Amino acid sequence: MCLAVPGKLISISGEDPLTKMGRVSFGGVIKEVSLAYVPEAQIHDYVLVHVGFALSIVDQNEAEQTLTDLQQINTFS
Repeated sequence: MCLAVPGKLISISGEDPLTKMGRVSFGGVIKEVSLAYVPEAQIHDYVLVHVGFALSIVDQNEAEQTLTDLQQINTFS
């Protein structure tokens, strides 16, 4: 089973769609991810990230609910 996590795109670097990168916030944890699969992503979009690649742009409300659910799961472990 694979896990992809939503995060908020906070900055973008690069012009070439194949090497475009973004800084994504996962509830305050910032990671650099490839935007090669979603070159149309804009700052403040929520993207679904798996192993360092943003795979799709997702709805903000759904992304925030998923992050809330993950935080609740973490408090039980």
